Amino acid sequence: MPKKSKRFRAIFEKSRAKKSYPLSEAIQLVKETSSAKFNESVEAHIKLGIDPKKSEQVVRGVANLPHGTGKKLRIAVFTESQQKEARDAGAFIVGGKELVEEIIKSKKIGFDAALATTDFMKEMTKIAKILGVKGLMPSTKNGTAVANASEAVNKLQKGQITFRNDDSGNLHQIVGKADWEAARIEENISALLGEIRKLRPKGVKGSFIQTITVCSTMGPGIKVQN
Repeated sequence: MPKKSKRFRAIFEKSRAKKSYPLSEAIQLVKETSSAKFNESVEAHIKLGIDPKKSEQVVRGVANLPHGTGKKLRIAVFTESQQKEARDAGAFIVGGKELVEEIIKSKKIGFDAALATTDFMKEMTKIAKILGVKGLMPSTKNGTAVANASEAVNKLQKGQITFRNDDSGNLHQIVGKADWEAARIEENISALLGEIRKLRPKGVKGSFIQTITVCSTMGPGIKVQN
């Protein structure tokens, strides 16, 4: 491990000095402890007070991050009826039945997000398992089975994200870049938390959002006062 500067070590110790910090202060610490040679992403890790084994307590939804994630998405659009519109909107890959067959044969996924027009969803069942493993299968529940392809592509490019808890009841989401102004990251996290709070399952007792931790790709986790 490379030797860290005295300044970094001091900041790192500060990050461990308290159990939790106000969101704005936690983000500033994340920025200060980001020391990789690349522009690290900033991540939010949220522990939910749910039983992930109960289907009625699964938390999934859509949030519009006002500043996006800082990552340029490779968006695939599956459609026969709106291919030109999807391409004009800037989709990375556009195709219909031939794209489905290509994925069946290769088992390879060369995109970060997937959309499908509602009139093409029947064909999508053929690759549901392949895409589902990566969390990429379009559905009406997460807003990725759409009537208007170009509008949906634009929303993703502007910062619309889908989220779902993992098998341990946690949510993980990229919320910006380490070189961004702290206020932009804070606004993104606030938007995400706002949407999550709306989705509290009826059967949850006690605290719904139990802990919030923010970090950079290679940096230490900083707990946020909740």
